[in-house]
Amino acid sequence: MKLKNDLLLRTARGEAVERPPVWLMRQAGRILPQYRAVREKLSGFKELVETPELAAEVTIQPVDELDVDAAIIFSDILVIPEAMGLAYEMVEKRGPLFPETIRSEGDIQKLVVGEAAAARLGYVYGALELTRNNLAGRVPLIGFSGAPWTLLAYMVEGSGSKTFSRAKRLLYREPKLAHLLLEKITETIIAYLKEKARHGADLIQLFDSWAGILSPASYREFSAPYLQQICSAITEVPVTVFAKGAWFALEDISRMDCQVIGLDWNVSPEEGRRRAGEEKVLQGNLDPCCLYAGPEQVSRAAREMLEAFGRRHIANLGHGVYPDTPLDGVRAFVQAVKNYRYK
Repeated sequence: MKLKNDLLLRTARGEAVERPPVWLMRQAGRILPQYRAVREKLSGFKELVETPELAAEVTIQPVDELDVDAAIIFSDILVIPEAMGLAYEMVEKRGPLFPETIRSEGDIQKLVVGEAAAARLGYVYGALELTRNNLAGRVPLIGFSGAPWTLLAYMVEGSGSKTFSRAKRLLYREPKLAHLLLEKITETIIAYLKEKARHGADLIQLFDSWAGILSPASYREFSAPYLQQICSAITEVPVTVFAKGAWFALEDISRMDCQVIGLDWNVSPEEGRRRAGEEKVLQGNLDPCCLYAGPEQVSRAAREMLEAFGRRHIANLGHGVYPDTPLDGVRAFVQAVKNYRYK
């Protein structure tokens, strides 16, 4: 199906474009009244993730409401650990909780891995196909996955954490086990993302949400090689790597076979470009809290960001939009980007 708006893909491929494309991480969510209306009828978050018709509906909502240049499939990074054999619960106001966690080599060996695990995620592929059909070529569809280190952190820790000290302890005390688990997660991610591309994803984003809690040395050993393995394996569509808090790893990421590097708000556009090099397309990186300001201030901040990045840039926030963000602030950001033109 030919895309009517392929601005995101042309930018990701490094082509000359008239303006930067814009979308927002977590654009399908509680900022939209339509999303809240859907959630109120359901038992919980996982029911929404696991029901293709509903996931497709909320994926398209921000395209209708905000006029963004891409849709990102509504799902969760933790579907991969669950497909591998570690079920999780999404506890309201607390976040994910794994009743069982990885504690030993035996736990790792029991995991379902690769294509066998990816085959359990048919509801995600169904949501992709439905979304692609219902979008009818309006905008590209982004698929995503958590990065291996981030998924390991949840699988070992069992929940969110400020320190992930239990997961990090594994790296220091039993590095061979850590690498064994990372290898199995990576194999599964690759199989999963290839299926996503086959079922309609036009671009893939890897979220290394807990990259910033590792030291530079640990990141180079326990995250970067596995990200590179994934980037090299996914040749069907462009790939974005977003490693939150890992400003120290931008040079390493720039050497990966990805087309786009996402930046959080702790890195200036100038520093991001210097570290990542001229060849990569950069994505980001307005502070999500800026959207609490008035629309005029948001528009001004967006324009300043665009001027600082220049070309080869995908406009986005430095992290996901927060649930209580005013819709007027989100609209002001999107429209400021859509009104901008390269000179």
